Amino acid sequence: MAIVTDQYDFVIGVDTHAASHTLALITAGTGALGQQAQFPTSPSGLRRAVDWIQRHTHHAPTLIVIDGAGSYGATFTEQLSAAGLTVAEAPDVAATTRRRRGKSDVVDALAMAQAARTLDINELCWPRAGGDRTALRVLTAAREQMSGERTRAVNALTALLRTVDLGIDARRALTTTTIAAVAAWRTRSDNATLAVCRAEAIRLARRIRALDTELAANHTALHKAVTAQAPQLLALPGVGAVVAATVLLAWSHPGRVRSEAAFAALAGASPLPARSGNTTRYRLNRGGDRRLNRALYTVALVRMGHDPRTRDYVTRRTREGRTKREIMRSLKRYISRQLFRTLNGAHSATSTT
Repeated sequence: MAIVTDQYDFVIGVDTHAASHTLALITAGTGALGQQAQFPTSPSGLRRAVDWIQRHTHHAPTLIVIDGAGSYGATFTEQLSAAGLTVAEAPDVAATTRRRRGKSDVVDALAMAQAARTLDINELCWPRAGGDRTALRVLTAAREQMSGERTRAVNALTALLRTVDLGIDARRALTTTTIAAVAAWRTRSDNATLAVCRAEAIRLARRIRALDTELAANHTALHKAVTAQAPQLLALPGVGAVVAATVLLAWSHPGRVRSEAAFAALAGASPLPARSGNTTRYRLNRGGDRRLNRALYTVALVRMGHDPRTRDYVTRRTREGRTKREIMRSLKRYISRQLFRTLNGAHSATSTT
């Protein structure tokens, strides 16, 4: 297997911050520090950084590893890719190395570059694509924030209605009808304590309904974006706009994930052996991208309830003595394979037309 030093002459580590980026250039073969520089994150500063890289590497094969390629370093990553430079996400630096060398921007950038130079090429993590994917990323992040806020508001309203008698039976989960009824209440001033509690209940209920409207608009935007970028995903059973967006963001672009096995590992759906003595079995993988794993779980649940083939599979495996977790693991592995092949196949078909 090829390692970084076999394919690149230089490795550059980039320690990113809000106001500046620090670059450390090393020779891939020896790991010796060649040059270092710091540039502001302004448009002109990032252009100077790209020019600095090209000038000091003489356009030789160079790998650039960036800390925070999806956050502070996102804009710089896009500019480097546009310039034809190879960019990867910075690998983890061993804790012993960090403690031994201390802490500074240059030290961090140098440690990233030296940690990357000995990696296998297949161990490099390539940044996610920008462009059209940025809209999906913004929409999914907004949806996650709104969903969390809605859950907190529902919990707060439920707790309020269960501790203060406002005429609502809250022994069970609040329904949409109940929330709408509370939102339509008028404030009262007959009792100061009850008036405060009633006003807070109204505020929470109205916020929940407003979030429902915002989530519906978000779903419409997600569906439109996914339809434009990967409509094949929506044709699969159990895959809706939210799941499709999550999968598309994780897959990102052709080449980021090298194989369906790697995609399963990224999703935390690859089987992990749990053998002991005469017992041979596999268990759930609790690593990987948990958002992607949750998307696979959602698809599996929907198919277990509504897809005839999946229901037949679950019945057969249950008769064989498999537990629900083991069946779910197998389903998630199959679903990850299907999703990966669908995305790669769609791209191949687009490339050949």
